[in-house]
Amino acid sequence: MTRKVKALGIMGGTFDPIHYGHLVTAEGARCTFGLSQVLFVPSGRPPHKEGAQVTDAEHRYMMTVLATLTNPYFEVSRTEIDRVGVSYTIDTLRILREQYGPDVELFFITGADAIFDIVSWKDSSRCLEMAHFVAATRPGFSLEHLPEATRQWVAGHKERFHILQVPAMAISSTEIRERVREGVSIRYLVPEPVEHYIRRQGLYKQTLPPSQENSAN
Repeated sequence: MTRKVKALGIMGGTFDPIHYGHLVTAEGARCTFGLSQVLFVPSGRPPHKEGAQVTDAEHRYMMTVLATLTNPYFEVSRTEIDRVGVSYTIDTLRILREQYGPDVELFFITGADAIFDIVSWKDSSRCLEMAHFVAATRPGFSLEHLPEATRQWVAGHKERFHILQVPAMAISSTEIRERVREGVSIRYLVPEPVEHYIRRQGLYKQTLPPSQENSAN
């Protein structure tokens, strides 16, 4: 289905793996801000994870596609994983601005943890000029939890910065990877197709436990 995009949500993240917290966040942002579409953009080489072990981009892309297939308002972009070099948010915003045109309002959606050091992001003020920022967080989060420098930065851009409280943000990709390594169930933390993909590809260094192997066939 083709629809005219007036407000575009950009769901950035490593998605290693994508989970229900990401999906609930995207849908919450879509409804709260009246977004025409939410574009999931798996990161290529995220600068904040240099030196860390990150699953191959093609696996993360495929899991994101599988997780979003049933929502007609969700799409997945290869913008970052096909780009050579480190993936900076400002570069992604420039590319999407060129693709969607000047009349589309952009909303960059990310976890609140990711913006703790937003003042150190490449061209961070320019990012806010190009897009609204939506920081998804657990209920009860306060800006007081942010470092002083970040709070001052947010205060200077308050019309372009939004907090979105999402109960499902208690789920974390780190915890899911650890559960897989330890042989603990991840059912109901990730969409079923993603669970099957992790098992079949042997991601996170250990297959899912036998109870899940039997029920997933």
